[in-house]
Amino acid sequence: MSWLKRERKSIKKPEKPRADLPEGLWTKCENCGEALFQTVLEENLWTCPKCDYHFRVPARVYLGILTDPHSFSERDAALEAGDPLGFRDARMSYPDRLKTAQKDTGMKDGLLAGNATIGGKPVSVAVMDFFFMGGSMGSVVGEKVARSIERAIAERRALVIVSATGGARMQEGILSLMQMAKTSALLARLQAERLPFVSVLADPSMAGVLASFASLGDVIIAEPRALVGFAGARVIRQTIGQDLPKGFQRAEFVLEKGFVDRVVHRKRMREEVGHLLEFFWRSTRGFAPEDRPSPHAFPAAHPAADGTPAADSVKR
Repeated sequence: MSWLKRERKSIKKPEKPRADLPEGLWTKCENCGEALFQTVLEENLWTCPKCDYHFRVPARVYLGILTDPHSFSERDAALEAGDPLGFRDARMSYPDRLKTAQKDTGMKDGLLAGNATIGGKPVSVAVMDFFFMGGSMGSVVGEKVARSIERAIAERRALVIVSATGGARMQEGILSLMQMAKTSALLARLQAERLPFVSVLADPSMAGVLASFASLGDVIIAEPRALVGFAGARVIRQTIGQDLPKGFQRAEFVLEKGFVDRVVHRKRMREEVGHLLEFFWRSTRGFAPEDRPSPHAFPAAHPAADGTPAADSVKR
């Protein structure tokens, strides 16, 4: 037999993958490189048990982490974006890009909004989804945020918004930038109504969203190492012509500079927000309007934060 036809016993053909070994069992940590078993990662609320790296998660997953179990009721689910500018990028039209994002995420647009409770307190909650076109804010996202604020005012609820976004959606041009003014104006109304707004900054929270409603919270909470800023580091470096401090746009750095009030681990986020809402709940006697009783049950025996009895605030 010719040596050209001889099989070398030391070289084996690649085996077919085992049918009993399903894919997606392991996830590599993007920070420390640790291989993490999927169930362990889920048990840790999508944070690395070795280095505490916080993975980006879809909006529905974050809602389950933040709100009380089975308390969320979605609102404005049918809103969909139009194509007012007839925008088309190098690859596809805007409507096609929306359809692709909807298919990949199972969402109509980049934000989930509705009513829920956190720590037993009634809230109007909105959570952005970075996996839907980078969590960009177009007319639908802006309108859902606006309606969440209006619902908080009408129903005397606290407002909680979780930001996870790259900024305004370029496919809608000036219409997306207008959402900054609209949401900011409504937050002024919310403040006048003595209702609290807790802003949670997940990774990333950038650009037009941070420049508008995300930075206007009564309390601003960020997840560890969340990217927080307006422009990207490269743009800033080129503009000012100077090197930037290490990690200057991370949550811990902006906490040190006073822009963020607290950096809170995801495992404690529901508890932390619940404690904050408890303070606002008691100081406003059940989110009550000025000189009127609360529409929510607020026991007479439960004093306000300053110790003042709240007998006049009991729901009859």
